[in-house]
Parts: sequence; structure tokens; C-alpha cells
Amino acid sequence: MAAKNAANNAAQAAPAKAAAADLAKKVDFSNVKIEPIFEEMVDFDTFAKSDFRAVKILACEAVPKSKKLLKFTLDDGERKDRVILSGIHEYYEPEELVGKTAIAIVNLPPRKMMGIESEGMLISAVHEEDGHEGLNLLMVDDRIPAGAKLY
Repeated sequence: MAAKNAANNAAQAAPAKAAAADLAKKVDFSNVKIEPIFEEMVDFDTFAKSDFRAVKILACEAVPKSKKLLKFTLDDGERKDRVILSGIHEYYEPEELVGKTAIAIVNLPPRKMMGIESEGMLISAVHEEDGHEGLNLLMVDDRIPAGAKLY
């Protein structure tokens, strides 16, 4: 099994490396600013309590009466439709996210927003470019199954 995984990973790595190199040549990060890294350290036991999982986006829709919120219905690997709200509508249209695989922290306490209970948080990268905030939802290879744990 390990040899099969190693061969599969190697076969996937070559095209991915070439694509990443091509993308790096095309993307200009000279006008991008990022937030400084926190100086406060978090001990490993505290970090280990966070449960990060791959989630498949089954449905995504704008939340009525909200300019920012999108409502995601997610496959979390437990065959339970998990609902997470995220304030990323400024950066994404709902239909472009359906079918994608994202990363969520799934063990946060539920929180109601706009009358809808959100059961976690999708992970995004935030930066500033030319004086404007940019955001990218962290998405991974769609071959990663729903529920896969990140370490």
C-alpha cells in the first residue's frame, strides 16, 4: 500500500510542480502585503485541539439580506450535511465554489448568524494588494476525500 501511495504521489507531483512553476512565473506578488506573523506562541496541545478537515462543497448560496455571507452545505465525511456561513461573497460567487474541496475547522461551537446556525469555519488566506483586501478560500485537490484530517 505504501509503495502504491508513493508511486501515485510521485506521478501526481511532476505535473503539479510544473504547473506551480508556470503559475509562479505569471503571478506578480510585488504589490502584495501580508499581516505579520504572531509573536505569541501557541503550545502544541492547544493547536492539536483544532480539527481541520477537507470538506466537499455540495451547495452554496447567498444569505438573504446579507451582502457578505454565503451559506455552504458541506460533506464533512460523516455523511452529515454541515452548514457553514462565511463572509466571502465579495470575493466569490456561489456557483463557482460548488464541487470544490475546501478546508474547514469543524470543532468550533455553533454560532448563529442572520438566524442560521454555522457549524465551523472555512479557512481563507487574506492579504492586501494595491491597497485593497484580497481573500482566497483555501481549496485543495478534489481527489482528497471529504473528512480527511489535516495534521
